[in-house]
Amino acid sequence: MKPSLLDLARQVRSPGDLWRRREGRYLLVGGFNTLVGYGLGVGLYLTLSPLLHILVIGVIANILAITVSFTTYKQLVFRTQGHWLEEYLRSYVVYGGTAVLGIMLLWLLVDGLGWPIWVAQGIALLLTVIVSYLGHARFTFRRSRSGPTDG
Repeated sequence: MKPSLLDLARQVRSPGDLWRRREGRYLLVGGFNTLVGYGLGVGLYLTLSPLLHILVIGVIANILAITVSFTTYKQLVFRTQGHWLEEYLRSYVVYGGTAVLGIMLLWLLVDGLGWPIWVAQGIALLLTVIVSYLGHARFTFRRSRSGPTDG
């Protein structure tokens, strides 16, 4: 039986304990990735909205954010070796659905309902974090059946 999130939290006595566990690294690196994605979304919107539609801005922001997230998860969290292109493409399968969801939410919330971009982007990010963790753990960085790739 896998330990619960509460069991894992009880084992953390220092920041070093959090970093030693993959789940802890995911939360820390995911926090960084979330800030980067949020900043890209808002920054690109504020910079490019006079020139481009929010859907185009959303696509650009997502491509940049996915590339940063893939790299940090691969190197710092899952620590897989090689298979860069295969895992990068898998990450797009995971992020593809969440990117479309996030972009459509931005369109609906900003253009449709008139919400501020920073609120809409925050809501979209919360939903995509949950879906992306499950996809990365079970698909993008899964260990092969022939042997572990985790370093």
